[in-house]
Amino acid sequence: METMQILTAEEMSACDRLTSEQFGVSMSQLMEAAGRAVAQFAQRCFPDKTRILVLCGRGHNGGDGMVAARELALAGNAVSVVLLGEEAGLRAEVRNCWHALVSTPGVVASACRTQDELGSLLASNGDAELIVDAIVGTGLQAALRGTPALAVEWLGRVNVPVLAVDLPSGWDADTASAESAAPADAVVTFTAPKLAHALGSGLTRRWSNPVIVAPIGSPREAVRSQTQLHWTGSAKSIFEKPRAANAHKGSFGHVLVAGGSAGKTGAVAMAAMAAMRTGAGLVTAAAPAAVLDSVTGFAPEMMSLPLESDVAALLERKTVLAIGPGMGTSVAARRIFRELLEACTVPVVIDADGLNLLAQDLSQLSAMRGGKQWILTPHPGEMARLAGISVAELEANRLATARGFASQHQVTLILKGHRTLVAHPDGSVAVNTTGNPGMAKGGSGDVLTGMVAAALAQFPAKPKDAVEAAVHLHGLAGDFAAGQWGEHSLLATDLLHSLPEAIRLRNADGWSWLQGAAQYAVQQRESGL
Repeated sequence: METMQILTAEEMSACDRLTSEQFGVSMSQLMEAAGRAVAQFAQRCFPDKTRILVLCGRGHNGGDGMVAARELALAGNAVSVVLLGEEAGLRAEVRNCWHALVSTPGVVASACRTQDELGSLLASNGDAELIVDAIVGTGLQAALRGTPALAVEWLGRVNVPVLAVDLPSGWDADTASAESAAPADAVVTFTAPKLAHALGSGLTRRWSNPVIVAPIGSPREAVRSQTQLHWTGSAKSIFEKPRAANAHKGSFGHVLVAGGSAGKTGAVAMAAMAAMRTGAGLVTAAAPAAVLDSVTGFAPEMMSLPLESDVAALLERKTVLAIGPGMGTSVAARRIFRELLEACTVPVVIDADGLNLLAQDLSQLSAMRGGKQWILTPHPGEMARLAGISVAELEANRLATARGFASQHQVTLILKGHRTLVAHPDGSVAVNTTGNPGMAKGGSGDVLTGMVAAALAQFPAKPKDAVEAAVHLHGLAGDFAAGQWGEHSLLATDLLHSLPEAIRLRNADGWSWLQGAAQYAVQQRESGL
């Protein structure tokens, strides 16, 4: 899958213009494709909702909704459509959509000029089972007023699923939060995610609600962005290519996971088990001799070495080093940490206590790295220590901090949290949209460390894709696990059991699922589709 860029509202508008002016795909054709995608999604994800109300604005978003309403009616649904405003003055392409809609059998279409008229129309549609919000999308220019504002207020009161076209009405495409936008239980956007889709908090009522990107005919050459932001899910395709029939364990790398200490044996064990489950050919856990038996007791497939072994023996024939989980920050740990990093010539993933040791003297980063590929995986507290700022300052500037640190120190930085960021040395940043609050448990980060190391071991020629794919799959496995165990009961080791399902998952209907892929897959499986 080609890298999916993340656009601003202005860049999306420019993409639509280029698509029409340079590539011969008219705005009418784009609206037809968008409306069909919305209708198809509604029928797939809300198959039992047959009485549908579509609220349409006067712009292109409303035109998308009109096409969707027409397609839903032709599929046998009872569809009512309310145009927020008069028919007079509609753009030609939107007016054509309206005329096609009102002549479609089974559609009840009304245009309202006043708030009183809208109130009456909404009250008469109290039996709707699904509402399609096509009032305004990426084209939002100012705060909503008049009938659109009244419609959004009404949407906040009704207990009916809402499917938003492009964006929940009232949500600025360039912002990560909104106070007065319409609620949404699903979002269908087009061509590429905008900043709000990728970074938004609370775009839908639940983290598990679907947010998809549907292609509508815009060529790749028309999608141009200066944000240097893209989606981690694009990289998952490297895990989808079948392995060669004559492959052997040496084909998929040898990961060394170094860490562990008294009372923290589970961390290094989980990282090693995650590396195995993600597909590394060989995995060796290195922990202090006194606790090594506890570490290896978690899995018979795991090889082991005492962490006190000669550094050359520890690193012999290893292709990736993951260091830090459960390591502690003692004098002995500090010495081993430094010796391993100075001697290591392969990619290194640093997590947990490894980051804390690094933060004690950040000057050692450049000296020890020496041009080697390092991947740092901090949570907000660890990142704040590395950057020398408060957690509050970090959270207020996550993107800039991650990008600046990665560029300054020439490392790949995985800043964990809601919408985990993968910042690369070249200034590009991948945004992850999988994962859920149930993963806020001890051990989740250790699992990610092992997954990143395993991905690097298997795909050494594509390190950026390897890291991004691991981050995406980590969150996706968490989504599958939360569906089975619930947010409160989910454990870090549950991710290991859900990981095979995450790797096997393929996108449906050409859509890119920013959210909700795991829940949709389970729904389809349970319904026999």
